Amino acid sequence: MATEPLITALLVEDDIRLAKLTSEYLEKHGLLVTTVHDGNKGLDEGLKNRFDVILLDLMLPGHDGITVCRKIRERSDVPILMITARGEEADRVLGLELGADDYIPKPFSPRELLARIRSIIRRVRGHMGPKRESIKVGPLLMDPESRTAVFNGKTLDLTGYEFDLLLSLASRAGRVLSREQLMEMARGNAEEAFDRSVDVHISRLRQKLNDNPRSPAVIKTIRGVGYQFATEEPQPRDP
Repeated sequence: MATEPLITALLVEDDIRLAKLTSEYLEKHGLLVTTVHDGNKGLDEGLKNRFDVILLDLMLPGHDGITVCRKIRERSDVPILMITARGEEADRVLGLELGADDYIPKPFSPRELLARIRSIIRRVRGHMGPKRESIKVGPLLMDPESRTAVFNGKTLDLTGYEFDLLLSLASRAGRVLSREQLMEMARGNAEEAFDRSVDVHISRLRQKLNDNPRSPAVIKTIRGVGYQFATEEPQPRDP
């Protein structure tokens, strides 16, 4: 019987006891975890070695988690899941704006953390269900198998979360999807979903699609409901 490929994770957590308990739980469930306890080592490990996912605390000695996230994202699209004691929306939004794929606040359930990690890995490895054919909507072409997206002839540089969010919208072009629906489709779990996380990712997608944020023609905002990927050909923007 085929087994799931090994998941390698980098855990950057300065709370030594929490890091030990977390890594032991994850390794008990089949992950291979490398643990470091400050931002400088986290950045070094994250850039030097290849991991399937990085679990990144926000408050760290040396470089803080925000800095580590930003510097890693500049050079790598490795999935980043931020772990932090901070619960304010501003901190969540900042991490997502810098390229984090998901967010879990302390105290957290190790079981939920494991579920989120597996969900991220399924997305990255392309386990998004039986429908694998390419999707074309206007100037957008998406290939779920190779996880590539081309818009107006240009390949888009998307994070794993951005790809899944855009795929969810494009595969249901013309339909209005709520924030909760998008969270569930892209992450596989709508629990603790917060509206602003989707808003931030939509904003980043619009930038990459060159979609005017003041009057978006590709990803439309349906006030009070959610978002809709337009089925009609968007008009070119004035230079």
